[in-house]
Amino acid sequence: MSDSRAKKVLIVLAFACAGWVLCAATMGVGMALMSLKSAMVVHAVLAPVFFTLLSIIYYRKFNYTTPFKTALVFLFFVVVVDFFIVALLINRSLEMFTSALGTWVPFGLIFLSVYVTGMIMLRKHRMLMK
Repeated sequence: MSDSRAKKVLIVLAFACAGWVLCAATMGVGMALMSLKSAMVVHAVLAPVFFTLLSIIYYRKFNYTTPFKTALVFLFFVVVVDFFIVALLINRSLEMFTSALGTWVPFGLIFLSVYVTGMIMLRKHRMLMK
């Protein structure tokens, strides 16, 4: 892999990581201040907000990948980190993956927010080029 390509991959992963960190912080603070269910609701609402904002920055400044690829990379990063770090290392259980509100809804919203943001940014770019 060339240095340029490696740099691009690392930038995309850095944005995905930033989104995951914001979500992890939301869950950590949420569980300290409220019930688990309330924390999961707040997380499900804020996850797409975080990833939309990060996507806007990514697409404006870098835009190395298509909206679909970006959404896949962001989602894959979150799922892998949740599986290996949160579920296996921290919780020592895969129980979190049985909760639609705790995992599957945020996963879907993360993918959709990144993809839709990318499509909107792509459309705006194309309109400006005309």
